[in-house]
Amino acid sequence: MDNPLQALPPQSAPWTRSAASSYLKLVGWKTTGTLPDSPKGVLIAAPHSSNWDLPFMLAVAGVFRLKINWLGKHTLFEGPMGPMMRALGGIPVDRRARHGLVEQVVQRFNDSESMYLAVAPSGTRSGNTHWKSGFYHIARAANVPIVCAFLDYKKKLGGVGPAIVPSGDIKADMDRIREFYADIVGFDGRKTVGVQLSEELEKE
Repeated sequence: MDNPLQALPPQSAPWTRSAASSYLKLVGWKTTGTLPDSPKGVLIAAPHSSNWDLPFMLAVAGVFRLKINWLGKHTLFEGPMGPMMRALGGIPVDRRARHGLVEQVVQRFNDSESMYLAVAPSGTRSGNTHWKSGFYHIARAANVPIVCAFLDYKKKLGGVGPAIVPSGDIKADMDRIREFYADIVGFDGRKTVGVQLSEELEKE
């Protein structure tokens, strides 16, 4: 008989839920949504327009007791800070490697029984005009759902929306993602990046 726990998303320590709930209640935020019954997934972190997104994202994840991973340049994990970075969910990636970023992360998914990778597709630098498509190609190649997570600063609401299994029809899948994020307001609306991938722009 299969272990039912293998179908659950990776869970953080039990105390994280109460701590995160207390923090969000203190600042007037609420959470909503339900995680999919999948042990693996790519979590879209959007909209991303401020450093404040990180503590709120971690707090919302704590309410769901979701243990998340994130990608970092391999040099961040060298030296005495390496163990702490890994403990915080960091995954080192080496862009100099023969295999590209997508291949490295897909291999990590394949090697893990459970894993949720948080990705901010709008990037962390100003001047971006569209989303980076890595999250989509990782999810498709690893055969895991894309989970639409969000922080709505206008409503003071954070959580998760639909889980989308990438079909390979990028436009159709992105239309569903665009519809979900259409009315969600980030911290700084001036830095909002269009919910569109470079592959869609190239076709246009």
